[in-house]
Amino acid sequence: MNRYFAVIDTNVIVSAMLKKNTPPDAVLRECLYGCIIPVFNDEILREYKCVLSRKKFTFPKDDVNLIMSWISNRGINTDALPIDEILPDPKDRVFYEVTMESRKNHETYLVTGNLKHFPDKRFVVTPREMIEIIKPSINTESF
Repeated sequence: MNRYFAVIDTNVIVSAMLKKNTPPDAVLRECLYGCIIPVFNDEILREYKCVLSRKKFTFPKDDVNLIMSWISNRGINTDALPIDEILPDPKDRVFYEVTMESRKNHETYLVTGNLKHFPDKRFVVTPREMIEIIKPSINTESF
């Protein structure tokens, strides 16, 4: 099985937990059990935990903890170096910085539901695009 490296924007994880059998859900499942190796740093993990723990989502605490554990155990913690590019949303900078750092060693994708928050690069993809990229390596129906 091929391995794919990806920084997963928080909105993809939230979308996956809100609605099953969608492209974000498929991306999360592949991060937890399949061919996507999640790439993150401590700041990204803190954001995941903070957002997934918001009361408005009502995600079970055990589910949040399980996802956090799986991502941190299966993934690669990568320290990010500052970049010179200006991004539309400064809060998303860390995701792009970690992606760029990881790309020094691996072909790494940034998977997001908000393409407009990032530079227009071929490695910045939607969940649906990521599933199309990895489709030869997985056993799932097309979304």
